[in-house]
Amino acid sequence: MADPTEFVSEFITVERPRPHVALVTLNRPERMNSMAFDVMVPLREVLSRIGYDNDVRAVVLTGAGRGFSSGADHKSAGAVPHVAGLTRPSFGLRSMELLDDVILGLRRLHQPVIAAVNGAAIGGGLCLALAADIRVAADGAYFRAAGINNGLTASELGLSYLLPRAIGASRAFEIMLTGRDVDAAEAERIGLVSQVVEPEALLDTCFDMAERIAGFSRPGVELTKRTLWSGLDAGSLEGHMQAEGLGQLYVRLLTSNFEEAVAARKEKRPPVFTDDK
Repeated sequence: MADPTEFVSEFITVERPRPHVALVTLNRPERMNSMAFDVMVPLREVLSRIGYDNDVRAVVLTGAGRGFSSGADHKSAGAVPHVAGLTRPSFGLRSMELLDDVILGLRRLHQPVIAAVNGAAIGGGLCLALAADIRVAADGAYFRAAGINNGLTASELGLSYLLPRAIGASRAFEIMLTGRDVDAAEAERIGLVSQVVEPEALLDTCFDMAERIAGFSRPGVELTKRTLWSGLDAGSLEGHMQAEGLGQLYVRLLTSNFEEAVAARKEKRPPVFTDDK
């Protein structure tokens, strides 16, 4: 499988800062890493490549410069591919579909994604952060559901689905309807991010977390991510418990990971999970 670091784009960079960890950076700092199509098209491609790179076990997503992502770029939106000959309504649908693909791509990625929110996460940028599995913010970062401030709806790219599930319905309604900023301290208090760290420690904190995740069983991690997300959509506790149980049995019966974990604790050493029997 092609190394995702071989992918060349002016606006997306991919690095390998730690073993089995990929760092994906939105690299348009002069536009606060806005979600122009010139940025989102290569990001969609990078996510597709990483999903099938079996050496990558966890992904960190961040922005270059002082912002994570400022959302839509109305001054320099970039080019949407494959739209020649389309009418305006069809062009609009294709444009939204492309952006939707990025949000859904983050959620569907085999590997867990950690958003290292280094600065402003506004509008679609907030959606990018919410589509990640874990969010860590630098002190000074802030979040805004900006649509309402721009005379539009605050609902975009799954925001009205993702935000209530992250922080609860009442808080999500208030934040989306008022369009106010949520600073890093409040974001941690309400559960929008898991922790806030000093800016200089942000990436290393996320790399440490990613490296820890990468040390566990691959199917164990992947199934945990799947069941956490599916749990948010579960129609009943009973149905979801059955899905969880099948995942647990799958790894337990088809690998020797549990036996390795027991042996490692007895021998006072880190476990080495082979994901095989």
